[in-house]
Amino acid sequence: MEHAQLSISEQCRILGIHRSGLYYTPKGESALNLRLMTLIDKEFFDKPFYGVRKMTHHLRHFGYHVNQKRVRRLYRLMDLRVIYAKKNTSKANRGHKKYPYLLRGLKIERVNQVWATDITWIPMQRGFMYLIAIIDLHSRYVVYWSISNSMDAEWCTEVLEEAIRTHGTPEVFNTDQGSQFTSILFTNALKKHEIKISMDGKGRAIDNVFIERLWRSLKYEYVYLNPANGGVELYKGVQKYFEFYNDERIHQNLNYKTPKDSVENLLTLNHLVFLDKIRTHGKDALIESLRSAHDSILYGSKVEITEFKDVLFDLKQLGDWLERI
Repeated sequence: MEHAQLSISEQCRILGIHRSGLYYTPKGESALNLRLMTLIDKEFFDKPFYGVRKMTHHLRHFGYHVNQKRVRRLYRLMDLRVIYAKKNTSKANRGHKKYPYLLRGLKIERVNQVWATDITWIPMQRGFMYLIAIIDLHSRYVVYWSISNSMDAEWCTEVLEEAIRTHGTPEVFNTDQGSQFTSILFTNALKKHEIKISMDGKGRAIDNVFIERLWRSLKYEYVYLNPANGGVELYKGVQKYFEFYNDERIHQNLNYKTPKDSVENLLTLNHLVFLDKIRTHGKDALIESLRSAHDSILYGSKVEITEFKDVLFDLKQLGDWLERI
């Protein structure tokens, strides 16, 4: 995609794809391994406590003559972690700092209070890819996502930065203890934006239950039903599903509303609040404050304006809206 005038980022923006997922060549595996990985994935959703030994017996029950060495390799390839703690099984980097779990007992009551992320394996007709998603825990809104054929810290950090650029800054960011998320590159990006870092306890699947539910919904409602034939087809399919998930799929825990409904309710409330502030302080002064806050967020500075604490939408866009009224 070499171009004399357009950068890689600009080309991706025009084409409507993520720069971090520019290379959509799937990772290759044999047809048998892909079948085994799909069976493992489905069983692991229901029994996340199944280690290599039990999963090996499960596959043998279906007539697959596999050994534990093969299943262990597939577990590692799929980045699966059994929920119970077990000595010397963690693949986290020992040189990376681990952070405490901050969500225990925390009442999550507003948008942009807590975001969470994770990586999952996505099967395809030939090969597989990795998917990362960031969700807002209050609204269940998928803030940002990306597809890649590798799962490194650079990819995860780029997705984080893009999520912050487009949706603002959360107060707390929760991950598991995977080496991508404990890396200095990723944690420094969080610290730069003064975001509190929270990490799941080792072997505790319940700590990241919301994003695990997202993976289950995505795979059972789209991926398993429509295995993609190539990376670009997978990208378009996941994009369509997440649009459905955010805009149309109702959630029982949201009183049968969609994530978008929760976000739009917040926007309506904040518009009314800002209208009241216009009457108090004057429109021009408020617009100038919004522009300044937008630029500060865009360039990584901390904004100490409590009125904007819970605002999800882009501040410059709100300034444009104020100028029209």
